[in-house]
Order: sequence, then structure tokens, then C-alpha cells
Amino acid sequence: MEPRTVIPIDKNWEFKQADKEDGKYLSVGQFPTNVHLDLLAHKLIPDPYIGKNELDVQWVGEAVWVYRTSFASPAIGSSAKAVLAFDGLDTFATVVLNGKTILETENMFIPERVDVTADLKKDGGENELVITFDSAYLRGWKLVEKFPDHKWGCWNGDNSRLAVRKSQYHWGWDWGPALLTCGPWRPINLEVYQSRISDFWFDIDVDKSLKAATVTTYASTEGKASIEGSASNVRFDISLNGTAIAGQVAGAGLSAALAIAEPELWYPVRYGKQTLYTVTATLEEDGKVIDSVSKKIGIRKAELIQRPLKGEPGTSFFFQVNDIPIFCGGSDWIPADNFIPRISKERYYDWVKLVADGNQFMIRVWGGGIYEEQAFYDACDELGILVWQDFMFGCGNYPAWPELLDSIKREAEENIKLLRHHPSIVIYAGNNEDYQYAESVNLTWEQDNKDAESWLKTDFPARYIYEKILADACRDLTPSVYYHPGSPWGGVDTHDPTVGDIHQWNVWHGTQEKYQNFDKLGGRFVSEFGMEAFPSVKTIDAFLPLGKEDPDRYPQSSTVDFHNKADGHERRIALYLVENMRYAPDPLEQFVYCTQLMQAECLASAYRLWKRQWKGPGREYCAGALVWQINDCWPVTSWAICDYYLRPKHAYFTVKREMAPLSVGITRREHRHPRDKYTRVHVDVTTQIEIWASNLSLDDLTGIDCVVSAWDVETGRQTYSETVNADPLVLPKNQSTEIIALDVPEPLKDAEGIDAARTVVAAYLVRRADGAQLARYVNWPEPLKYAHLARPERLRAELSSGSSGDWTEVEISAEVPVKGVALECEDDGVRFEDNLVDVVPGEVVTVKVRGATGGTVVTTRYLGMI
Repeated sequence: MEPRTVIPIDKNWEFKQADKEDGKYLSVGQFPTNVHLDLLAHKLIPDPYIGKNELDVQWVGEAVWVYRTSFASPAIGSSAKAVLAFDGLDTFATVVLNGKTILETENMFIPERVDVTADLKKDGGENELVITFDSAYLRGWKLVEKFPDHKWGCWNGDNSRLAVRKSQYHWGWDWGPALLTCGPWRPINLEVYQSRISDFWFDIDVDKSLKAATVTTYASTEGKASIEGSASNVRFDISLNGTAIAGQVAGAGLSAALAIAEPELWYPVRYGKQTLYTVTATLEEDGKVIDSVSKKIGIRKAELIQRPLKGEPGTSFFFQVNDIPIFCGGSDWIPADNFIPRISKERYYDWVKLVADGNQFMIRVWGGGIYEEQAFYDACDELGILVWQDFMFGCGNYPAWPELLDSIKREAEENIKLLRHHPSIVIYAGNNEDYQYAESVNLTWEQDNKDAESWLKTDFPARYIYEKILADACRDLTPSVYYHPGSPWGGVDTHDPTVGDIHQWNVWHGTQEKYQNFDKLGGRFVSEFGMEAFPSVKTIDAFLPLGKEDPDRYPQSSTVDFHNKADGHERRIALYLVENMRYAPDPLEQFVYCTQLMQAECLASAYRLWKRQWKGPGREYCAGALVWQINDCWPVTSWAICDYYLRPKHAYFTVKREMAPLSVGITRREHRHPRDKYTRVHVDVTTQIEIWASNLSLDDLTGIDCVVSAWDVETGRQTYSETVNADPLVLPKNQSTEIIALDVPEPLKDAEGIDAARTVVAAYLVRRADGAQLARYVNWPEPLKYAHLARPERLRAELSSGSSGDWTEVEISAEVPVKGVALECEDDGVRFEDNLVDVVPGEVVTVKVRGATGGTVVTTRYLGMI
């Protein structure tokens, strides 16, 4: 018996427009590919990311496209077979081999395998493979018309997307363009074998002591090896860094339980190592290796804890890994490009590295994109980022005719099999906001009705998908990972803050609350919230057709507006700007800075105030905050905290500071006390600050002092500095601790009029033993627009040599309080470890810099400079 061979079918591909009479075949630009990438390679369409070119390429999505190639037939033994394996065809594809139709697909997410042994040319002859891709957009509308009784409706895109199992964001979203592409988007291979390993998976059981683990391995075989009485066997081996740990030849059922003593566990970033074992299944016939599959696994115990809380209604919703409760500060993730085949493995790694370097613990793969590439999850495994994985349904009322349900069942099963070995994945969720959409249009949804078949007869039949098909698939194929029917989900409805997760959009959308009040808008786990900001000026210059010379290079231009897909974005950005700070639209650079400062303040407020509710065992009142979103799929103004080119916005850094192992927080509240129940005159007004610390490390911190200092915002004069605790503070591990509430110091209120409205307050956590500063936070009178901010005469931001490696440092200081000092550099290769820092007199803030040289010029920008 010969070993299985895999022949990539990735050469000599050509494409053309099928419904064009004079169309001729042209070479493809890469493989895998899609039609927009190939048209771009031949300069047949303008770059849809530049200017308003998106409008000029809409015809592509309504055309029919043909791809073809030829390949030689390999030698095939008399008892072997040849299979064409299509990892992903987008979406309505008809596959013809040597003139015979061998496959028709209707689901972008399902890998397909076709036995072509009898269809290949003999003796090394050339085979012609032709794939025709129909318009998903037009096919979608035909399906909508075919099922008029369904109550079609959605947010974003149009109803045709609901009928098509294709990436929903291709129809356009409120952060992305409408680019309905098609093509062979994942690899195609020809496999020749007599036998193969068709599936390989594991159950991992970690002992309560964490000192032992059992990895139960399973394999399925296909071909001669699967015939009863064959001389084949499967050997399972586990190794770590090339050293064998355990091994066993499978018995009946092709499974083996492999015991590992003292396992090296896989931990989330910051809490331990990301140890990855290699598990290999080897199919042997008479001692000869026929096939071999290897996967990397992490040994860890991951749980979602939902239990009653002390003193508050509802239940917790927190993730615990290896008995460590995790406050899941993190981000939501959309596809990193509209044209997925051009996202390289390195780019995936760089994105996940940004998340990890930003002190984030979790990334949520949103349900309107794709089941991501293995490179994405590999990076999460390697870097210790927990993954919340949605199934691919979002923001609509999905239909449920029988053939579609069959396709969705296959889709779920195939993708779970592809993903289930990744230790980073700790939850699957059935959809994004579909229950919320159902509530918004009053679809029939009776939570207490558990008769699944009856759901199909209502106007919300997709409940059958989320609570039956997907739930069953997860239970059967990945039972150790929690399944959540949707996001948001839980409680009396999807807005219930006491059970499950919520999406909090009453900042920006909804009631457009002030972001200073995020503490009143929390939930047990906030899996979406956000605030828009403009991307880097460099990114704007990249999408303007004439760059820096473009006449539309101003914030309110039609081209800049075109690169913001959110309804009402002009009003909402203006609203939050005008409520909070003085700003002007010119120059562009300062306006971009102001939007990023506003976003940074907003998101930091959310993380800071919700993390305050992480109060220890039994009091996990808020256990997660996932910002919408970490990334963009094109150059755009959006809620992303890093833009399409991986350039961090300033919010990235404020979130990073809030999610540091140790942080200190302040909130400021005004208290009004009338002296009697009628008066409008005799009212005692005090402004109080509340100070707390958040210790996310796994060690109790002792011997800590909290030093509070204050300055006049107008003159820079220091008005107060005291250690506010008599005894050294103890900050218990992995929770927030209240420190003190006190009035804003106003010792010069009567003498010089320096009251709370003029007072900047900073809190420092310092080690009593040596005075070392461990954490700091500067709190300003708000709204900032009322403050008479002084312009510094001696704002210093100087490069100095760093203490190690290729890092240098920038030292920042000023003689007056300065809000939001941003470090800027024209050189894109210069990266700052921190940015947008608040500066107060008498203090030097040090920021590490990578990529700077002796000639590097670093400039500053701050609130009020223009």
C-alpha cells in the first residue's frame, strides 16, 4: 500500500467573465484567489479602497466568472483512488472536470471532497478543471422571491444575504464596503490514496489537582484501512518540543487514552506559559506509514462560570482557565480584509500580537465574517489569547427551509472539526444579534417553549438553527466547550444586564448616553460596545486619490464621508466631540487627534468602570469587556482601535493602560444637598472623587500607599499632595479594591478661586518600602471643554537611549497639566509602546520607542494646542 500523496492544484489558473462575449482567459494573480484580486492584478478595475472606487466595481458582483486550470494525472494504483479536495469555493460554484460536472456548491463555508478516480485522464494525460461562479447577490434575491412567506429583514446589507451561506459582510456593513466577490478562496488539492486518516480529534481531561491529564485521541479512517480485518493500525503519539511524552497503538474504535503526569498547562497571556503539545496520528499498514496527521494542542481546563452572586441579582458570566478567573478585557474581530486570500499568515500573527501586546485577553470572532483561517487561531494559541467563536449568522431573521438547514448542519460540523483542537477557543455562540433583531421587530420568540419543531412554524424559524442544529453539533463534536445560543443572550431579554452577555450600544447608538456614565450601563459580560474615531492621517492620505494634495483632504469632505459607513456618523461624532472638548475641523491633523482622544477617553472609561466591578469571588459583577472592534477590513473611519494598516489609534493605548496588571482608577461625582425641600438657593455642592485599584495579577500586593496630588489646571500650581491611607494598603489578587472616597481638594477655593472645576487630580500607587511608582491615573474636571487649559511653554518630549535592545525612550514633561500628549513621527517604522499620556507638573513620563534612530524626529500634539 502506497502512502497518501497530496498534489496542490495551484498552478496555471486562468479566469474570465463568463457572460461577456469577447471575454478571454487571463492569468490569476495568486492562488487561492478571488475575482477582485485577479481583476486588480490586471488593472481591469480601480482599487476599491481608494476614493469612491467601490461604486465603480459593483458590476463585478453581478457578473458570472469562470476559473480554469489543467493538471497532469498522477499514477494511481489499481486499489487507490483520487479525490479533489476543495477547501473553500465562494459560493455558487459549478465544477466541471474534463467536461463532466462533478460538484455544485451553495455554501462558501463547507469544504468539499469529490472522488474523481474514474474521471481523470489516463497515463499522465492533461485534465481540464473549470469552475463557474454565479452571482451570489442575484441568486440571493431569487431565493428571497422563492420564499415569500418568510418575514425577511436585517440590519446592514440587504435581505438577499440572509438566503446565502456566504460571508455576510461582503454585502457591506456599517464599517465596510459592499464588495461581493467570488472565487476559489481556499486551497484545492488532489489526493491519491488507498487509505487515509479522515478525521483526528481529542478529548482532554485535566485532573482537579491540575497535576495530571488524560488526552483521549480519536481517529477516523477511509479506504482500505477502514475495512474490518485489514492489517492497518493507527498509532497516536504526543510530544513536547520534540521529546516523546506518550504513545499508543489504537485498539478497536481507533482511540487511545494517553496519560500525562505533571502536564505543562496552556494559560492565557500573562497568567502562564502557552505550552503546545504535538499530537500525531500515524496510519500504518504492515509497518509502513500510509498517512500521518499532526495537530498542536494545549492542555488546559476552561470553564464558563454562571452562578449566583453576592448582593446582586442574576448570575455571573466569567471564564476560568486552570482555576484562574479571567477578567476578559479584549476586542471583537472582523475579517482583516474584504479579500481574504491576501491576508498572509504573518499579517494574522501581527494582528493577534497587537491584541496581546495591548494587555487584552480575549478576541471574539464576529458572526458576519468567516470561520477564520488556521493561522489566526494558531497565533491565538501561541500568544495566549482566548477566542469567543461565533457561528456565521448576524443581524437578521434567517430563513430555514429544509435544504438550507441541511447545508447549515454540514457547515457547523465541518468547521467545528477544523477548529476544535485549538486551546484558545473557549466558547461558541450561535449568532450575532439575531435574537436582538427578533425582539426589535417583535418576531415570535417564547423562551419557555422548548418544542424545537414548533419554532420552524413561527416567523422566527432561525431559533431552530441556534438552539437545535448548532447546539447539537457542539454537544456532539466539542462537548467540553460551552455553547451559547447567541450574542447577546441571557436573562429576560437580550438587554438583561444580570444574566449572560449584553451588547451596550447606548453610547453611540440608542439613547446616546454620556460615556462618563458607563458604570450605569454595564452587565455581567459586555461583548460589544464602542466609539468611532478617524484613522491615522497617513491612512486617510492613502485612500484619498491625490493623497496630501487631494482637494477632499478635510474631515467633512464627500470622500472622507464615503469612508465611514455608519448611519448618522457625522452627527454622532460631532455630538460626542461637542459634549466633551473644544475642537475645530481644521487642520485635519488636529481634528483626527480630537476624535481619537474622544474615543480613547470613552473606551478607557468603559474598561476602567466595568473592571471596577470585578470584585473577587462571588462578586464578579462584570467579568468582560470586548470593544467593538480591534481591526478594520479596509481604510475607514470606524469603531476600530487599530486601522486597516495595523496603525493603533490612541484608544489602543488607553485600553492597554486600563488592562495592565495593576491600575488605579478615579471617578468624579457631584453631590448636591438642598438645605430644605423647596430652596433653589441654599444648596451645598460637593465634588467627590472615588479611588480604587485593580490588581489583575495572581499575587496579593501589600505595603502599598495611595498618594493623591492636585494641581490648578490654569496655572499648574500644585494645591495638594497627601498619602490618603494611614496603614499600608493590601490589594488582593485578581480583583478590584476600593481605596477611598474624598472631596476634591479645594484648599484655595476661597482665597484664589481654585475650586473643583479647576482642579486636576492624580492618584499614584507607590510601594511604601522604596517609593517606587506602580500605577498612576490623572483625573480631569469634565467636560474638558469647560476647562481653561493652559498652553505649556516648556512641553518636553526628548529621545534618550533606552535600557535594553532596540528600545529607546521619550521623556515627557511640562510645567502645567497637559491633557492627552500624543507622540507622533512621520516614520511608520517608529512604534511607541505607550501614547496619549496625561502630563502633570513635577513628573517625567517615560515612553519606550522601537525603531528610532539618532535622526528620528518625534513631535507632540495635545488638547488645546490649536
